[in-house]
This record gives sequence, structure tokens and C-alpha cells, in this order.
Amino acid sequence: MKLLRRKEGPSLDSRLAALLEAAELAEGRLPEETVSGARAVAERAGVRRTLSIDHTVAALAGATGSGKSSLYNALTGKDLAAVGVVRPTTSAAQAALWDGEGSGPLLDWLDIPQRHPATSASDLSGLVLLDLPDHDSIQVSHRLEVDRLVELVDLLVWVVDPQKYADAALHDRYLRRLAAHRGVMLVVLNQIDRLPESAVDRCLRDLRRLLDEDGLAGVPVLAVSARTGAGLAELRAFLNDRVAERRSWSTRLAADIVTAAARLGAPEEAPAGQAMDRALTAALCEAAGVPLVVEAVAKGHRHRAVVATGWPVTRWIRKFRPDPLRRLRIGTMSPMGELPAGGSSGQGPGAEVVGRTSVPAASAVQRARVETAIRDVGEAAAAELSGPWAAAVRQAARSRSQELADAVDRVVATTSAGATRRPKWWRAVNVLQWLVFAAMLAGALWLGGLFGMDYLRLPQPPLPTVGVVPWPTVLLVGGALAGVLIALLSRLAAWAGGRRRARRTARALRTAVGRVGDDLVLAPVRAELDRHARFTEALTRARA
Repeated sequence: MKLLRRKEGPSLDSRLAALLEAAELAEGRLPEETVSGARAVAERAGVRRTLSIDHTVAALAGATGSGKSSLYNALTGKDLAAVGVVRPTTSAAQAALWDGEGSGPLLDWLDIPQRHPATSASDLSGLVLLDLPDHDSIQVSHRLEVDRLVELVDLLVWVVDPQKYADAALHDRYLRRLAAHRGVMLVVLNQIDRLPESAVDRCLRDLRRLLDEDGLAGVPVLAVSARTGAGLAELRAFLNDRVAERRSWSTRLAADIVTAAARLGAPEEAPAGQAMDRALTAALCEAAGVPLVVEAVAKGHRHRAVVATGWPVTRWIRKFRPDPLRRLRIGTMSPMGELPAGGSSGQGPGAEVVGRTSVPAASAVQRARVETAIRDVGEAAAAELSGPWAAAVRQAARSRSQELADAVDRVVATTSAGATRRPKWWRAVNVLQWLVFAAMLAGALWLGGLFGMDYLRLPQPPLPTVGVVPWPTVLLVGGALAGVLIALLSRLAAWAGGRRRARRTARALRTAVGRVGDDLVLAPVRAELDRHARFTEALTRARA
């Protein structure tokens, strides 16, 4: 038989740590007041955990005339609180202690200087009962004192009377806002001795309805009379149970954490995300002049191939034409291998220099397309997020947009530099062309010598032939025809090679420009989404 264990939720320590983590992650994304409030809750909870957990601090809070001071005296067995017709009668909170040994630091933290030992109900050992000023007092200092202590005490006992139990100030300012604290709350309908029994039942039902509307379903409601003692036994029993459990302090802190986490926001599902990198890469490539560079690579390859493999008799003419890649300052060479300012090169003299290109600046339309692509990335990533986080994601997408132009230009220069490398077959063809040219030149010189000897009427030496054609003529004509044919074939090969190199360069440029877009646009967005995911995870742990 298998034993089933109840799955325990995260500990209070882990939930406090999660709340602090969520507050840190929300810094700069959510309003400072909300973030500082969460940190204050975490700090307050951390202090309360270090103080006496053997004492439960319960506070009697209520409006003017609700009779909470009379109820306070009835519970303590002493006339500790002044009771009178002049309102307000309670100007500062005071504490009654049942076995208060060790509660001093706790009361110091609560800043309660008035402390009295209680004489009744010894079974309430460990209870610290506070009588608070009226929450609707005309004295601002009284209301501020109530607000301060309502945030600190372990157990809240709201004392209402038949005339003001539906007061909007109580429900709107306190009860509704403390819906998460229903586990540490009790509502006491006092002064029932002033009503007939049927009216008491109606008041209790109506009060129950109001509490349910405030989100306080399940909060106990007791009917008492401080004057006659009716219901006091039930109230003492409730307080005794809570004191005996020694858990009100942790329940209160857990409710504080839930409330603070709720103010930070609700956990959100991680955005599904849309692949916007292609549109961004396309816009960046167009703005960076990648199509122009690719075309220049094809033309530059053919230009340099003609210079390297053309017929030596006419190839020098090609050198007077501008090199398309050099016009864009791609793969340029400095004399003696020296680097121009801002350039970088490979090893050794004559290495290719990589610096800024001379690609024309992006037009207004191209810049607008890049900005639109960046905005689309931010909008797509933030589509499922709440307002502050969506704004943070959109801002992250634009955070490094000023660096895009320079970064893309550098990567275009670096990536395109590989397009200037000379194929090995150029050298072999160049050697062959010079051999053919040497043969043609030998034939020309041979024929020239024969012509000179004939002009001087000198005897002709034996003349070898190929069939009926003399060898000098074969060398001259054959060399010329072979050189032209090799040049034509090399030009065809260069044209095909230029197209292949242009395609490879285009792919490499798109990949390189895509990496730039990823680093400067998508990476900040991913970092912000990761921050949001960790924030959501921390919120979920805090609210568990």
C-alpha cells in the first residue's frame, strides 16, 4: 500500500525571496510606488519573522462610537481605555498583554509605548491586544496611526455597530482592500443589546452580504455586547484558538505577500513570439546596400578575372576601367601593406584591408523600412504583454538602433572582403597566357629575323614546317589565336564564377547582417522577455 503525502506549497521564506526577486525585476518597468511597496512588505515581513512568534498581536479597529474601547475593557478585565461621549476617546494605540514576557521587542517594533497586563482569561496566554484609534477620526494623526498598525498586526478584529456597519469608509478604505487577509480577520457586531433579537439577525445577514461583496466570504462574524457580555465567550474562544495556533503571524505575512504580488501584476503567459527576423534582415540588407554590393562582387570578379587571365596584349587596357569593389572600398589594398586609418587587415604585406565602405547611405525610404521592421519586432514580441512590460519590450527593440548603421557597414565590409580572393586557376591561366604570348613573340621575332635576312640578301637557313606551314608562322598565328581563345574561355568561366561568388556573398551578407540584427534588436528583446518570464515565475511563487 502506497503512502500518499500531501504536497506542501512553497515556504514563507521562498515566497518572500520570490517577492523581492519580482520587485527587482520590475524595477524601471512598473511604477516606483508599486515596486517600493513590494520591497517594504518584504522588509516588514523579514523583521516580523525575527520577533516573537509566541505572541499574537490582535488589534481592535473600528469607527467612532462602535464601542471598541468598551469591548477592549471587557476583554482585558480592566478599564484601560477611556470610554465616553466625547469623540474620539482613543488618541493612541495601547496594548494589553496576556503573559507578555518576551514581547518587548515586538511592541517596540510596533511602536506601542502604552502596555498593560491583562487580568482576565488566563487561557489567552500569548495574546497582545491593541486598542486602536478610530479609523474615521477627525484627527489626521489618529487615522494615520490606524493605517500604520493595520499593516503590521497579526490579527484584525473589526468592531462595528448596528448604525454604521455599512459605512462606505470602512468597506472601501479597509475591508475591500484587505480581501486577501480574510484568514486573519474577524468582524464583530457590537452593541446588539440595543436591538431586538430579530433585528440582530437582519443586521448579521446584511453584514454578511456586504462582506461577501467585499471579497471576504468566510470571514467570521460575531454578535456581541460589551455592556451585557453577550457573545464575549465566543469572541474569547476565537482569540484563544488563534493564539494557540501560533500561526496568525505567518498567515498575515503570507497575505501581505499575496497583496503586494497582486499589486505588481498578475502572472502572464510567455508570449508565443513571431519570427520577425527575416523582415528585419531584409530591411537592414536593403538599407546597407547589400544588393549593390552583391552586384559589385559579380562585376568585380569578372573585372579582376579579365585583368588576371586576359590576353597580355590587351589586358592592360582593362586596368583603366574602375574596379567596382574598389569603388565601394571593399577589399582595397594599402601600399606596402600599411593600414589606412580605421582599417584592419590580415597577416603580412599586401593583405586585404577591411574598413568602412563607400556604399551610398540609406535613403529616407530605406531608413523608414528599417524603423518599421524594428517596430514590428517590438510589437510582435509585446503583443500578449500588459502595458508596462509591453512598453519595456518595445523600448528594448529600439534601445540599440543607433548602432545599427555602423555595425551593418562594418559587417558588410568584413564579409565582402572574402569576395576579393583570387581563385587559384587565375594564376595557372595567367602562366599559360604568358607562355602562349612568349610563343607568339618567338614566332614574331623568328619571322622578323627571316625578313631581315631576306632584305639583306643573306642565305636563308633551313626552315622547319608543320605540314606546309613554317614554324615561325605557327608560333605567331597559333599563339595569337590561342591567347584570344584562352581569354574568351576565361571570361566565360569568370562570368559563371562571378555569379556563384555573388550568390555566396549574398548568403554570407544576409547571415552576417542577420546576426547584427539579432545582436542589436532581437537579443535585447529576448533579454526583456526573459526578464518578464522570470518576473512572472517569481510572481507565481510569491502568490502560491
